[in-house]
Amino acid sequence: MQKNDALREESDYQDYLLLKSIYDKAKEKIGYRGFYMALVDVLDQPMNHKKILRLMRKFNLYAKVRRVNPYRHIAKATASHRRIPNHLNREFNQDEPGKVFLTDMTYLQYRGGQTAYLSCVKNVATREIVAYALSTTLKMSIVYETLEQLNMHLDGNLHLEATIHSDQGFHYTPPAIQ
Repeated sequence: MQKNDALREESDYQDYLLLKSIYDKAKEKIGYRGFYMALVDVLDQPMNHKKILRLMRKFNLYAKVRRVNPYRHIAKATASHRRIPNHLNREFNQDEPGKVFLTDMTYLQYRGGQTAYLSCVKNVATREIVAYALSTTLKMSIVYETLEQLNMHLDGNLHLEATIHSDQGFHYTPPAIQ
């Protein structure tokens, strides 16, 4: 009986070393299911999940659980960048020019890994780019400049049901833009 206990202890210790290496690679953020999935890749014959749990308890290998951020709920409730409803519903075929505009920002890579940012507004009915701005930074000024150009292009001839549709990314959700 003592011989079997010694063999089991030795086997447990060898398995512990294997689990410990996986545990350290995962930065202590792995549970028994994660161990099992990692061991399937390493071992020819996977280790039973109950054995993994037993070894975890025996050698104190507990997964670190991320704590809930208590301020996240408050930040969401008071968020200034609120989403607005989708009025266009992917109806991109419009007949009336100046009724619906699409806007977005794109990244342009050039010369030595540098990036330029292009913000543009497109008239859906005519498929014409009616305003654009180019910048080397992602500041809000690029959006304001594009909207200023759109305003100059329209020259006060604004459709009664005019809508600007965007992907609601960071640059298009502030209250000043909406």
